[in-house]
Amino acid sequence: MALDIQKMKAKLDSLNGKGSSNGGTNTWKIEDGEHTIRIVPTADGDPFKDLWFHYGVGGQNFLCPKKNFSDGCPACDFASQLWREGTAKDDKESLKMAKDMFPRQRFMSPVLVRGEESKGVQVWAYGKRAYETLIGLVLNPEYGDITDPEDGLDLVLHYGKPPGVAFPETKITPRRKASPLCDPTYGGPEKCKQILDSVPDLSTIYKRVSTQEVQKILDGALSSDESAESNSREISRGSNTTSKKVATNKASSVDEAFDSFNSAK
Repeated sequence: MALDIQKMKAKLDSLNGKGSSNGGTNTWKIEDGEHTIRIVPTADGDPFKDLWFHYGVGGQNFLCPKKNFSDGCPACDFASQLWREGTAKDDKESLKMAKDMFPRQRFMSPVLVRGEESKGVQVWAYGKRAYETLIGLVLNPEYGDITDPEDGLDLVLHYGKPPGVAFPETKITPRRKASPLCDPTYGGPEKCKQILDSVPDLSTIYKRVSTQEVQKILDGALSSDESAESNSREISRGSNTTSKKVATNKASSVDEAFDSFNSAK
């Protein structure tokens, strides 16, 4: 279960623009303050997964078929159409709606939260900056395999919103001293084996939505008559001159949208 360094290098290349991005899980909702966690190794050697989600399209959140599985995605197609029309007509409303509909990338890892070991392996979702920091750590020979069950490293997270910043930030600092995933006070090697055997497959914890299902969601959003909703947007679809509305559930950050998605699973 050691880290697959080649996969980590490929992820770094993807971040630098050199590569292509193609229920009942125990999720960890990080709170403001300091936390200590341990990234738990996975069977495939890649505990840093990334997925793309559409948020709030017709009041629903779902995996993007195009970004995740290379299938057709009507939501992506419609957002691209909106973007082209908004650009051609300098229509800021269409451009904003297109941005809201485009899929957003989310990263996640299985973790053991210190002080919450009784909850077992939890799934921590985080943003691109935290992801870049984590990939940088695992590729730094000074730290070695931070996920190693015997002599890996715990990570200290400082999470919160600095003054003058719109959204919370996560600062990640590795412990300087190696430690086991499960020390004797938490069951030792036997408990560690149970934990490793319970790590979820992060690529399958969210339901895959088909192209046809996304089309139904989009059609329902376009045909809905929710003019009383303050977050409705008025647009035209293709050559049809009939005014239609797409309802979008707005969240103050991707973190809140993702938390909403998890609570609804």
